[in-house]
Amino acid sequence: MLPSITPDQILFLDIETVPEVSSFSELPEKKQILWDKKSTYFRKDESPEDVYQRAGIYAEFGKIICISVGMTFLKEGIRNIKLHSYFGDDEGTLLQEVIELLEKLNKKPEILLCAHNGKEFDFPYMARRMLIRGLPLPSTLNVAGKKPWEVPFLDTLELWKFGDYKHYTSLELLADLFGIPTPKDDLDGSQVCDAYWKDHDLARIVKYCEKDVLTVAQLFLRFQGLPLIEEDHIFFSEEE
Repeated sequence: MLPSITPDQILFLDIETVPEVSSFSELPEKKQILWDKKSTYFRKDESPEDVYQRAGIYAEFGKIICISVGMTFLKEGIRNIKLHSYFGDDEGTLLQEVIELLEKLNKKPEILLCAHNGKEFDFPYMARRMLIRGLPLPSTLNVAGKKPWEVPFLDTLELWKFGDYKHYTSLELLADLFGIPTPKDDLDGSQVCDAYWKDHDLARIVKYCEKDVLTVAQLFLRFQGLPLIEEDHIFFSEEE
């Protein structure tokens, strides 16, 4: 699969998002009305307050608290991966840091971005939040008007679909199918909101995000028929 692309020219990434405030009652009155309208489409007998935890998946009502990235590289013929995270309460600051990274990588036009469901979630979410924060879009994310083959995005979910657009497969399921080891102590995606707003456990969230990036990278290697990266050759941000 994609024989012309090498893993070492890909920036693998994942983002973690939460609602912009800790509870529905903290929203300004106008935003409460807007969330009421937005959530009408998926709530049943629930109130806007009941479903507010889901606000984090919408760029208009959420914010990014962590963006983790990873790149693989060969050393003495062995593939390694180095992971790093941009995180914190100040979304504007972490987004600016990511913009600087992407612009630096843009000097290497062969570099692609890859995430699981990235084309539907991670990439547009980052771009929207950058605009909301009044930040300039890095050229990598500024894809309006570009032809499909000019967009530097890879998506492991899209690759697995093989054109079957009604089909969704989770990263967790694909990891199991391809024998990719995943830690048992990870957060569940639905727990990130509480881990942030109730516990403010950013360290735990960063760890979870980085392990998702690692899984995406390992999955891409499996898609290409390449061996997985061994544990001794995985470098997390706290080890840098």
